[in-house]
Amino acid sequence: MQKGQISVQTENIFPIIKQFLYSDQEIFLRELVSNAVDATSKLKTLAARGEVNKEIGNTTIDIILNEDAKTLTIRDRGIGMTEEEVKKYLNQVAFSSAQEFLEKYKDENAIIGHFGLGFYSAFMVADKVEVQTHSYQQDAYGVTWSCEGDPEYFIEKNEKTERGTDIILHISEDSTEYLEKNRIQELLDKYCKFLPVEIRFGTKTETIYEGEGDDKEAKEIEVDNIVNNPNPLWRKQPSELTDDDYRNFYNELYPYSTPPMFWIHLNIDYPFNLTGVLYFPKLNNSLEVQKNKIQLYSNQVYVTDEVKEIVPEFLTLLHGVIDSPDIPLNVSRSYLQSDRNVKKITGYITKKVADKLNDLFKKDRAEYEEKWNDLNVFVKYGMLSEDKFHEKAVNFALLKDVDGNHYTIEEFKDKIKDNQTDKHNKIILLYTNNTDEHDSYIKSAQNGGYEVLHFDQMIDNHFMQHIEYKLNDYTFVRVDSDTVDNLVQKDETKESVLSEKEQEKVLGLFKDSIATPAANVEIKALSPEDQPVIITKPEFMRRMKEMQALQGMNMSAMPDSYNVVVNSNHPLVAEKLLKMRSEDKKSEFTSHLYNLALLNQGMLKGADLTKFINKSLDFLK
Repeated sequence: MQKGQISVQTENIFPIIKQFLYSDQEIFLRELVSNAVDATSKLKTLAARGEVNKEIGNTTIDIILNEDAKTLTIRDRGIGMTEEEVKKYLNQVAFSSAQEFLEKYKDENAIIGHFGLGFYSAFMVADKVEVQTHSYQQDAYGVTWSCEGDPEYFIEKNEKTERGTDIILHISEDSTEYLEKNRIQELLDKYCKFLPVEIRFGTKTETIYEGEGDDKEAKEIEVDNIVNNPNPLWRKQPSELTDDDYRNFYNELYPYSTPPMFWIHLNIDYPFNLTGVLYFPKLNNSLEVQKNKIQLYSNQVYVTDEVKEIVPEFLTLLHGVIDSPDIPLNVSRSYLQSDRNVKKITGYITKKVADKLNDLFKKDRAEYEEKWNDLNVFVKYGMLSEDKFHEKAVNFALLKDVDGNHYTIEEFKDKIKDNQTDKHNKIILLYTNNTDEHDSYIKSAQNGGYEVLHFDQMIDNHFMQHIEYKLNDYTFVRVDSDTVDNLVQKDETKESVLSEKEQEKVLGLFKDSIATPAANVEIKALSPEDQPVIITKPEFMRRMKEMQALQGMNMSAMPDSYNVVVNSNHPLVAEKLLKMRSEDKKSEFTSHLYNLALLNQGMLKGADLTKFINKSLDFLK
């Protein structure tokens, strides 16, 4: 038996590994299984080159749990190590055998390992680690290396004759959770689900059926518990795949989820390597709950689902997989490091997503419009957050009117510019965020020949301001922000049927009835078909309050203000009100018309609403 000291810069390397090097203890299994995959991949490369004398046979990696012995073993049937290689690779921390192998055979194989320290993550959960290995090389003999978490190690020959390596972890007292079968299965499902070599974790029970018809019997059998899919969909060519293949893979990633609308298959080898599949889920009106569903892999090794460094913020609403060996990771692969490749990858993915949406819009507009309710949050979010996406999306972002018709921004501009361009040459886009509450306003606008858009998403306030800023010649105005004839600000006024003196009298009656400083009362000559009294809320003030409310700010400090517009041409004002003799009746009547306007805006509540209802019943009697 040989005894020696591991070659490190400091004798405190193991506490450093345990406390600081790795951000998450559980990744030890990913590192060790990844090393086993490396060893297997190396063997296959050498066999393809004719450098392995025997048939390589079974290459399945086994995960073996022994609760009684308190050990967890990772067994591969890969390249193995000679005694010299054990000394070289296990005793010199941060010297990566994978890196050396990659340099030699870089044109022939993809090696997962980037870090010699990966093996040492074992000491986060084990107080002793044994390595039993046998090289593929002729005349090699078995070697055991062992270490108890300090720089001292032991090497001796063993009786192992089967090619490959067993990593035996003697689990420490503070890490006994890794002796639980369910916990290990959970980690294998998370980190090793798509590794390129079969991984077996014991057996599982499956039910099979024998016989036919009435003689059919269920029988339970033990089968290998293969935990991974070595050839996941994103590694295949799109030409080999059907729509059902993509849907089935989505279900494999997110069991029991609502099927996606469509997907993008990513496949690029220059100027960086990247593959993957991104799915468009049905977002409805939600932004937050859908995030962090993209899984990042490096050569099929799971890294993280925190992908905001390589994917623009709006694309985190998508689901799926991105796999790239060129993404720079820190030593524990737990977070991304900034570099030029990351920016290139971000730009590429953004372009691919924009191109996919543009293709869908052009090829089948009717289907695209059907999906718009689920797509619009995503597209608007992208336009708000990424200039390059905005430049492309402005051609396939849709505006929907209250009748359910869809238009591109340019199409809608062409439709309304003659009738809805104001004196400042701004195109006025009227909209509602609640078709039921604004029904009378919408009808009034449509009677005036105006088009009204429907915006009812959380993101729409931001989107409207974005369009106003980016495109400059548009102004959005909610349909209840002014009287219909003033909405496009053309300085066009109708003639009142009342004289100036009569108008002053009507205005005085309403001002006396409306005793609140929040209301600005005015009289205008509107169409007789418009409401007798209309309440409008200034667009700027309303929008500012809504934006601040979205940001969680307290709005109680900002007083409400609104306009009360009395229609001098409505028969109830121009005829009935002025013909009343009793001042009390006039006061009751103006109050009732005002309350009707408040009710129309959803502003009549509590005791005032009860009083109004009782008064209405009295009128009916």
